[in-house]
Amino acid sequence: MVAITQGSVSANGVDFAFLQASPPATDTDDHCLPLALCLHGFPDSAHGWRHLLPALADAGYRAVAPFQRGYAPTSVPPDGRYQSGVLGVDANALHEALGGDERAVIVGHDWGASGTYAAAVLQPQRWRKVVAMAVPTGGAMVTAFLGDLAQLKRSWYMFFFQSGIADLVVPGADMAFIDMLWHDWSPGYDATDDLVHVKQCLRDPANLAAALGYYRATLGAGLTDPALAEAQAATQGLPVQPLLYLHGRNDGCVGVDVATGMAAVAPSNFTIEVVDDAGHFLHLERPQLVNERIVSFLA
Repeated sequence: MVAITQGSVSANGVDFAFLQASPPATDTDDHCLPLALCLHGFPDSAHGWRHLLPALADAGYRAVAPFQRGYAPTSVPPDGRYQSGVLGVDANALHEALGGDERAVIVGHDWGASGTYAAAVLQPQRWRKVVAMAVPTGGAMVTAFLGDLAQLKRSWYMFFFQSGIADLVVPGADMAFIDMLWHDWSPGYDATDDLVHVKQCLRDPANLAAALGYYRATLGAGLTDPALAEAQAATQGLPVQPLLYLHGRNDGCVGVDVATGMAAVAPSNFTIEVVDDAGHFLHLERPQLVNERIVSFLA
């Protein structure tokens, strides 16, 4: 049985904590194995990859899932940058720090998907294949915000996070707000175990402010660093590598119509699939199916 262990590494000015899994019986040093980097989103944690990490390890990868910048036990970044583009810069810096090479692959969900697109577009030589889930690229989200009222309604929380009231409401009643999001986004899924981990990551006000900072840097008055302009544009770019995109049919956060709309701009290297009987956290709701699809694609 593959064990999940903990580690830490410094990259792009942030001290990252991570979970990792490697093949159970090997005389090969971990740094000689191909890297599989898995990036989580909001409100989630590296523990959200607890099903995929062992599957990737069984397939011969050193599978690493960092806690994203600002999510404990990763440090709160001193530069205060939370634009989604910086997640791609982080991913490429982690590739370097973890000893990745041209065999590496990258997997991202939610905000992690945005970071995945940015990393793959900015430095394609680092990533052999790309997997993204739950948040499409190619401007699909922007188009939805401008012309899809149903999606705009689903995204109400993003606008609520721009208010200082969110700093009081989200942590209240043992973060019941986060419980509500999981219930709405993945209907019928029992997120009890996941919520324990998520709340541990965001319990400290500094960590919660970091998580909300992603939204404030995107839609509000949060810090936007001009030096990240290229990386920010890359979050909506179209990677040139083979790319698998998965989306839950019952996703209550990003409607499936937004995902299928990406097909209109997707190049031939994209494979877009809808997963039945799954919502936003499809990798946790249907882990066997999602793991098998990802491992098969990466082979």
